[in-house]
Amino acid sequence: MDAALWATGLAGAAFFISHLGLAHPPVHDRIVGRIGEKGFQGVYLLATLVTLGGMIAGYIYAPHHLYLWIPGPGVRHLPLLIMPLAFILIAGGVLTPNPSALGMEGNLDRADAARSVLRITRHPVMWGLTLWATVHIVANGDLASLLFFSGFLLTALLGSLHLDWRMATTEGERWQRFAAVTSHVPFVAILSGRQTWGWAELGRPAAWGLGVFVVLLLLHPSLFGVRPY
Repeated sequence: MDAALWATGLAGAAFFISHLGLAHPPVHDRIVGRIGEKGFQGVYLLATLVTLGGMIAGYIYAPHHLYLWIPGPGVRHLPLLIMPLAFILIAGGVLTPNPSALGMEGNLDRADAARSVLRITRHPVMWGLTLWATVHIVANGDLASLLFFSGFLLTALLGSLHLDWRMATTEGERWQRFAAVTSHVPFVAILSGRQTWGWAELGRPAAWGLGVFVVLLLLHPSLFGVRPY
């Protein structure tokens, strides 16, 4: 296999392992005990930049003609349908205080802890990345894309499950109250009647998410060398 493909796959695996490994409570606590929380954040950021840089460099130089399947017109344009939702979830996750985020655990005690996109899923950024990675794997169909986007897919999907476990372990009943009115999988809490729509709360995330989608759609050919439409 091409060296750049190996580099893409190995960097993607390192990206996934470092994110989940450093976030694992015993590892996190041991590092924090030695160099402090800010030191840990520095290590986490460095690991992210190094592994992400390796993924991007490998993907740029990897051959993109080794197809595992040939994406037809409908499949190739699937991102146009899925990416607006992905960007709305990511924008909402950035704009909305999330009790599961580092340092935001205090929001578990708020009466309106589950609001905006958290009504859809308690891990909006993770699910936005999951949708982004999945739809680009399907739409591209080549081995390089599978290796590259799988690193993000596994990190986001399994990372959110690991986060649920960690929060349940550390926050106990406070987390259980929040989890009872939200869902990991998007829309499940709403469809099951445990949560309701908050249309007014979705206006800002929708505006930002769709705005970013349109900008990246227009810039996609110049930024990434591929026309998505």
